[in-house]
Amino acid sequence: MYYDSRKRLYPNCPSYRKQHTRLKDYGPEPYVVNIGEATVNNDTFRTALWTGNHLQLTLMSIDVGEDIGLEIHPDVDQFIRIEEGQGLVKMGDRKDRLDFQKRVCEEYAIFIPSCTWHNIINTGNKPLKLYSIYAPPNHPHGTVHETKEDAEAAENCGH
Repeated sequence: MYYDSRKRLYPNCPSYRKQHTRLKDYGPEPYVVNIGEATVNNDTFRTALWTGNHLQLTLMSIDVGEDIGLEIHPDVDQFIRIEEGQGLVKMGDRKDRLDFQKRVCEEYAIFIPSCTWHNIINTGNKPLKLYSIYAPPNHPHGTVHETKEDAEAAENCGH
């Protein structure tokens, strides 16, 4: 019998076992991961776990009261899934008009079309753990931002 991080049973999964994935960029090589475990175990603001030619997966941990930062991706669609914690998603067609707002928590998925201003704020009492899929990739291969400040500094330098 096999259980995941939330103690759910996977009786028919002989290859399932608790993974202690080394969090680094495994792309563009073929790769399989227990994404829930990797996401929950990530303690960095952002770590690229897999970067290919047309897709990128990053893990994020947003501290209590913090946010991902208001941003827009002109040529990138984005998918985000919350693994732990709770937050508030804000989106809109203008930086000063984020009129789409939804509360989210674990197991919620967020779809962000290109050219949409967006932000996610941690409204809970523990880190907000999520993973994000960008198509095409949005960050350089191997990106690791230990903190939000590191991420902002990299963006200001064009990395």
